[in-house]
Amino acid sequence: VQLQACGGGLVQAGGSLRLSCATSRSISSVGDMAWYRQAPGKQRELVATITSSGSTTYAGFTLGRFTISRDNAKKTAYLQMDNLKPEDTAVYYCYARAQRSYTNWANYWGQGTEVTVSS
Repeated sequence: VQLQACGGGLVQAGGSLRLSCATSRSISSVGDMAWYRQAPGKQRELVATITSSGSTTYAGFTLGRFTISRDNAKKTAYLQMDNLKPEDTAVYYCYARAQRSYTNWANYWGQGTEVTVSS
């Protein structure tokens, strides 16, 4: 597993969670990173992206509630989610464009971490 996502769980509406996406030791360089989510019965959608220099983009539904960040030294990305709503319930996946052991760049996905927001 090249990307390990964690931090999901059950939270009440209005609560917060912080997701983490760590890369394995075999990953030598990391470019863009992102978080996606997939709710039951729906297609996977982009939540937020962050470049290696820290530039960010967000989906409109985040409405300033979510913050993506990264620690380049740790090759880890984070998603701080505040004021969560029941419609945020989904499996959250992290993505990274990365090099493994100085080979070609490739796309990598984490295994997903489940977020459930109760009303």
